[in-house]
Order: sequence, then C-alpha cells, then structure tokens
Amino acid sequence: MVLASCAGKTGGADLAEQEMAEQLRQEEEAARLAAEAEARKAEEARIAAERLEREKAEAKKKAEEKAAFLNQHVHFEFDSFALTSEAMKVLDAKVAWLRNNPGVKISVEGHCDERGTREYNLALGDRRARSVKQYLVDSGIADARIATISYGEERPLDPAQNEAAWSKNRRAQFVIR
Repeated sequence: MVLASCAGKTGGADLAEQEMAEQLRQEEEAARLAAEAEARKAEEARIAAERLEREKAEAKKKAEEKAAFLNQHVHFEFDSFALTSEAMKVLDAKVAWLRNNPGVKISVEGHCDERGTREYNLALGDRRARSVKQYLVDSGIADARIATISYGEERPLDPAQNEAAWSKNRRAQFVIR
C-alpha cells in the first residue's frame, strides 16, 4: 500500500509539473506573439513614415516645379516678339511641366518696356504672348489650355528707366487659371 500511495503522489507531481510546463509554454507563446505584433506595428509605422516622407518630398518637388513654371519668364529683344534660343529652352521646360500637369490651364501675359506708345506696346505684348502660345501649341499643348493677354508697359517688373530694367520688362509671363 505504501507503494501505491507513493505512486499516486508522483502522478500528482507530474500533473502539476505538466500544468506548470503548459502554463510556461503558453506564456512564452503569448510573449512571442506579442513581440511579433510589436514588430509588425513597428514595421508598419516605419513604412508609413517612409510613405509620408516620400509624399512630402513629392509635394515639395511639385511646388518647386510649379514655382519655377510661374517664376521663369520668357524674355525678348527690343522691339521684337521673336523667340530667342534661350526663350525656347525656357519654353521647353514649361512644355514638360504642362505635359505632366494635363489639367492645368494657363494665361500667357505679354509685357513690354516703357519705350513706345501705349497702343504700340499693347500690340507688341499681344504678339509676344501669341508667339509663346504658338510655340506651346506646336509642342503639343492643347490650344484650349492657353489664353493670352497683353499688358503692354502697364506692369513692369522693374520700374527703373535703364537698359537692365527694360530688358527685364520685355517678357512673357505665365499665370495658372
């Protein structure tokens, strides 16, 4: 009987050890699952942060490209509406931007220096704006996306009365409508 009694106690101890081992295994499994979940969260956060950085960089790039489009003017020689080679380079960059932004409509504003009559400068500014528009249309930009207007000598970039100022004022300028 004593042997039977000892055998019963050993079975209870084995059962308790098995339960403890099972509990330990479950705790380890829970810890492993929690660590995996934490790692997934960290990876998702890293991916989201990278995506946000890419979106910020893309938005900054688009804003810079838009600013360059708007702020880089086409300049003309005195009493001329002919496009120079430099003007064509500027316009080629604008064509690329317009192709990448097909929903954008623009106005091309023709400007002149103060020399000449008001009427003459309005007409010259119109020819400058139309010259730029024609280059854009010939480069594949839809005519309907481009309006033209002349301001003649009315909106100078530089109000000084010297060749440097007059050179700045002989321009075609772009506005997004």
